[in-house]
Amino acid sequence: MSILDDARPGFDHAIRPQDDLFGHVNGQWLATEEIPSDRSSWGPFVTLADQAEEHVRAIIEELAAAAPDPTTEPGKIAALYASFMDEAAVEARGIEPIRPLLDAVASIHDTRDLAALLGELERVGGAGLFGSYIDTDSKNSDRYLFHITQGGLGLPDESYYRDEKFAEIRTAYVAYLARILGLAEVEDAEGAAERIMAIDTKLAAGHWERAETRDVQKTYNLTTRAELLELAPGFDWAAYLTNLGAKPETLDEVIVRQPSFLAHLSGVLGEVPVEQWREWLVSRVLRSAAPYLPAAFVEANFDFYGRTLSGTPELRARWKRGVSLVEGALGEAVGREYVARHFPPVAKQMMDELVANLLAAYRSSIEKLDWMTAETKERAYEKLATFRPKIGYPEKFRDYTGLTIGDDLVANVQAAAAFESDRQLAKIGSPVDRDEWFMLPQTVNAYYNPGTNEICFPAGILQKPFFSPDAEAAENYGGIGAVIGHEIGHGFDDQGAQYDGAGNLNDWWTAADKEAFQVKSKALIAQYDGFSPRNLPGEHVNGSLTVGENIGDLGGLTIGHTAFAIALGRTPTAEESQTLFSNWAYCWRTKRRIEQERQYLTIDPHSPPEFRANIVRNLDEFHDAFGTQPGDGLWLDPADRVRIW
Repeated sequence: MSILDDARPGFDHAIRPQDDLFGHVNGQWLATEEIPSDRSSWGPFVTLADQAEEHVRAIIEELAAAAPDPTTEPGKIAALYASFMDEAAVEARGIEPIRPLLDAVASIHDTRDLAALLGELERVGGAGLFGSYIDTDSKNSDRYLFHITQGGLGLPDESYYRDEKFAEIRTAYVAYLARILGLAEVEDAEGAAERIMAIDTKLAAGHWERAETRDVQKTYNLTTRAELLELAPGFDWAAYLTNLGAKPETLDEVIVRQPSFLAHLSGVLGEVPVEQWREWLVSRVLRSAAPYLPAAFVEANFDFYGRTLSGTPELRARWKRGVSLVEGALGEAVGREYVARHFPPVAKQMMDELVANLLAAYRSSIEKLDWMTAETKERAYEKLATFRPKIGYPEKFRDYTGLTIGDDLVANVQAAAAFESDRQLAKIGSPVDRDEWFMLPQTVNAYYNPGTNEICFPAGILQKPFFSPDAEAAENYGGIGAVIGHEIGHGFDDQGAQYDGAGNLNDWWTAADKEAFQVKSKALIAQYDGFSPRNLPGEHVNGSLTVGENIGDLGGLTIGHTAFAIALGRTPTAEESQTLFSNWAYCWRTKRRIEQERQYLTIDPHSPPEFRANIVRNLDEFHDAFGTQPGDGLWLDPADRVRIW
């Protein structure tokens, strides 16, 4: 077996890799490892995140010890963290820091006031009846547009309001609402909680099903101001925009992702009495502020969103929550310090080589495709040639000069949110900044952004087991190599493949090639629809929801193995391939609390980790390396193996 077998604990030799690679590599670990009491899941991803958190804490404390000028970035980092850690001051202030918002809620008389209040709430970090964000126009990637998406729910997904399996969670949610309303001394807290739940349920009835929201064509709805007013006449867009802090021209053209939801929302606005909207708004104000209020609010909020929804027994230590706050508000200022201490130049150099090999492997793979015509291949090559890799950290870090931090925690949180709102809104009418990063350097993750056709690998993930300058090449290609391949693969998944190299929705496929691609995608959907997680017997993966990530995994691992061969200059030996595939399975070593498993199976576009690891069943290279035979658990007849890229 692979060299990893002896190098890392947790393998289960009673499980053959030919039957279950995930179980073989992780079985003993899964059986014996305890999830930390303040975590809902555990594994290499979370371990690295914890390590990065410790590093950031050390940076913050080091900066604070130097007593920096509070107007400088180090001073703002230190002051924000100090305001969170000063529990006595938080308790003494009570809910007075959010009193202006609560008073504003009490004063609303009609739906115009409601819209204005929602703009104000969203500006300072709250969530309203819908979501909004700034992004590039998917059919004109050289400009930014305001995007509107369905929202307004307190539970993770619309299915939580109708599916019988979530009945207990609905009951717990109403109890939670009553609890936080009671803490704020709202009259008839229990009755108000029931009425809020009724409003949520009305809103949920207009939501699109989660898999449908992945469709980049259905969710691209370029809408003029006049059309927006006609779509949702019950909502006062002008009042909302003013209090959000946006210019009037922000709504000249917008993208409405789910138009039928806005039409539905407009109807709900007219059905619900204003006094019930006040109760609903109070709950939104309290929910968004709860993590920064006295301990009773923090505990109530965690009890539902942590214990009930995710199964996490223990609230995270205050310093950990303080680090998260600082990263959310001043993340790139912290990131600048992080990379100076924890990201050696040699890592970036090696990553440049890895990315080059992965891109070369994709080109080689496309050349050999027997289902794609030469015409579409040329377009694929063009897109591949324009991929922009971002490795480690931004070339230019964000400027936080305009953000003022004091000693009031809630005021600081609201100031940071308003600062970011202004930064985002200022993009409208400005040139697209293709150097912007959408993850922090210390983040343990990676992404592909179709609108800029970029792949990004922050410094945080460029560590073992994903990557190390000292690791065997097979380990690196089974770890970060497959991750790189996965992110490139998103440019060619069922949705990303509809974007061209310039980041625009542009059909570059022949009709026959598109049909062949869809046949393969549907085969992968059907394969995953048949999978039932080992800890949730009787429940199944949603193949339509997860197909994009599954295509990313399938292509990423396939191309990672091809790139490994390019790096070697020869075909890998069976043992080398076993090492690569074993490290892939090790990277997905994950143990989740059952509550989180159930939640993620409903809302997560990624498949459960066991199925991400065992996607190897589709790779000829896996079957060759491990000598699988008919009857083995991971055996698939060659005709049934899905190979897209």
